[in-house]
Amino acid sequence: MPVTDEMIEEVARRFALLSDPTRLRILHVLLEEGEQPVQKLAKATGVARANVSQHLSRLLGAGMVGRRRVGQSIHYSVVDETLAPLCDIVCSAVQERTIRLAAQFGHRAG
Repeated sequence: MPVTDEMIEEVARRFALLSDPTRLRILHVLLEEGEQPVQKLAKATGVARANVSQHLSRLLGAGMVGRRRVGQSIHYSVVDETLAPLCDIVCSAVQERTIRLAAQFGHRAG
């Protein structure tokens, strides 16, 4: 598949959205727990409800999460099927690097 400048721009926008720790915490909760209302996401992430709503709005606009009304509340879930494997790859790489660095540091200190 040819990679166009437009594709590169869109990929950069998606990675920019994923570069925020609060958004990553929100996505982590949604990936681990499944569909959640804003109030539960706020509690789980330790972030104010209004702030969580703003982050969810950005993720919704990018097509990463979806929402549905349940009674009087809105529940959010991850709808982008690429997010879970992407998070697994990145988290595994970070964990492996941390282990390697700890082994190097421990080896040099000894």
